[in-house]
Amino acid sequence: MKLISRTLLACYAAIVCFALSVELNAAETSRPNILFLLTDDQAPWALQASGHPHAVTPSMDSLVSEGAYLTNAFTVTPVCSPSRASLISGRYGSELGITDWIHPSREPNLGLPTDTTTWVQLLQKSGYHTGLVGKWHLGTPDSMHPTNFGYDSFMGFRTGGAPTKNPTLEIDGKNQKVEGLTTDILTDQALEFLSNAPSDKPFCLSLHFRAPHTRWLPVADEDWAPFAELDPTIPNPDYPNLNVPRVKQMTREYLASVAGVDRNVGRILQLLKDKKLEDNTVVIFSSDHGYNMGHNGIWHKGNGHWVLTKNPPATKNIPGGQRPNMYDNSIRVPTIIRWPGTIKPGSKVEQTVSNLDWFPTLLEMAGVELPADLNIHGKSIVPILQGKNVDWDNEFYAEYSTKHQSQTHMRMIRTPEWKLVRDFLNEGRDELYHLTDDPAEADNLIDSDSPQVKAIIKELDAKILAQMKSINDPVLASVPAS
Repeated sequence: MKLISRTLLACYAAIVCFALSVELNAAETSRPNILFLLTDDQAPWALQASGHPHAVTPSMDSLVSEGAYLTNAFTVTPVCSPSRASLISGRYGSELGITDWIHPSREPNLGLPTDTTTWVQLLQKSGYHTGLVGKWHLGTPDSMHPTNFGYDSFMGFRTGGAPTKNPTLEIDGKNQKVEGLTTDILTDQALEFLSNAPSDKPFCLSLHFRAPHTRWLPVADEDWAPFAELDPTIPNPDYPNLNVPRVKQMTREYLASVAGVDRNVGRILQLLKDKKLEDNTVVIFSSDHGYNMGHNGIWHKGNGHWVLTKNPPATKNIPGGQRPNMYDNSIRVPTIIRWPGTIKPGSKVEQTVSNLDWFPTLLEMAGVELPADLNIHGKSIVPILQGKNVDWDNEFYAEYSTKHQSQTHMRMIRTPEWKLVRDFLNEGRDELYHLTDDPAEADNLIDSDSPQVKAIIKELDAKILAQMKSINDPVLASVPAS
């Protein structure tokens, strides 16, 4: 009788353990996979879905039609390293000591502080299988390796750049030259990660493309074909002294690079479909910052370059040919989210969001609780994606202290109607734009005699200073007391 009882108890215990195991596995597989596609230097205008007459982006456009298109998404710093630091940490670059792109030879020890908590770490600890393919640019020392910040695996390059073709990439911890186009090679690795991801846990893959960062060529023949003979429409051909032939040539090359990314995004979306993963995978597409292509007479990003036949004179801290800026074309980023069963296909999100919002958003998507003692900025946009009517603050603060090609301390506040940019290092570089009437930011009103405009400047200036104080911005030490 005792033997039977023990046998029954053992069987019961086994059944309970099996049931718990099934329940846990079911919970794991019900959590969404996350695929974060991040391009480098891509402007929102470089999408057919945004109305560009020449962009070839059917895969990106398909995500727009199947998900939500965030029309007012921004980065808090319009250059690579600090933008990526803010995305992964939920903090401003000035809080992390990263205020401009990291120069690997001049700044060999600079990178993401090793005690930084990232959303990748929290997803990893909660059971996600994590990986990064592509660009890191947050420090080259081994102590700042991506696998120390939550990624189970890494294949790509730790520095800021890689050639468009035949790159040297870190694979299994060793640098080796790989033959082929870099965009295709990185996608191949991402496809391998997705194909081999464990079936008993959700995955989170970050694919950081190198394109469409300059240099843009070479690209695959099929990506170049639509642009080889194109006479492209450009945004403001009548801008004084604009080098129109150069802008048109760069536009062709840039759009071809974007087309190469889009072709590879299509490969990834097809694999998700073939493996029946698309219904349980959140696909996020964004970029580290925007881009100018002749807009306001410049090309490049926040550390812009004039593209004129005759440049304005150099100043003490701004060399000839340079135009550091916080234009919308530099800070706005193309952002699309496909989340089957949650986001209504074809949705448009017009609320102002930033890359600081990814930290709480991704945790909520994954069902991971935000640690109470963690000091981050940003707010989860999940309720907006769910179509809920939520109260939302559409004011946006950004910062950029350039230190390589130029020396500046730009701080910015943007509302849906106004934008004020202050340069605390260079007198005479402050800017005010009435975005409602002047979305192209062509008319700087900073010296206006209008009492209304002066009141707006005073109000926005106070908001910039308050934000700087709230994050202990080191630039405050150089700001005269009012």
